[in-house]
Amino acid sequence: MTVIVPEQRHRDRGASDALALVLLAPAMIGLALLVVFLGRQVDARAQVRTAAESAAQAAALARDPATAEQAALETVGAMLVDPDTCEAPSVTVDLSAFAPGGSVSVTVTCDVARRGLDPLPVPSVRTSATATATVDPFRSSGWTP
Repeated sequence: MTVIVPEQRHRDRGASDALALVLLAPAMIGLALLVVFLGRQVDARAQVRTAAESAAQAAALARDPATAEQAALETVGAMLVDPDTCEAPSVTVDLSAFAPGGSVSVTVTCDVARRGLDPLPVPSVRTSATATATVDPFRSSGWTP
C-alpha cells in the first residue's frame, strides 16, 4: 500500500512577520515604560514614608527644637539619595508640641522621577508622607533614682 502525502505549501511569511513587529514593538516599549513608571511610584512612596518615619524618630530624640529640626533634615537628606526615584524632596518639621511627652511631626514630599521616561506622556506625580513620633515623657523631668 502506497500513501500519497499531499505536498505541503510553505508560504514566505517574512513580510507579515516584519509588519507585526513594526506594529507591536512601539506598544511593547510603551507598556515596558509604563511598568517602570508605576514601579518608580511605588518605590518613591515607600522611600518617602520611610524617610518621614526615620526623620520623626531622629527629631524626637533631640534635646532642643533646633537640633531636632537639623536631625530631621539630615535624616531625610541621607535617605532620599536616589535621583531615579525621588526628585526635589522637601521636608516640613512641626515642632509646635516639642516637649517631654509631646510629639514631633515630619512631612516629606517629592516628585516621582521621570528620568528616561520622556516618550511616555504621563503627568508629574507628587507623593507625600507624614509621620509623628512621641518625645520621651521622662526626659528633662528632673527625676533621679
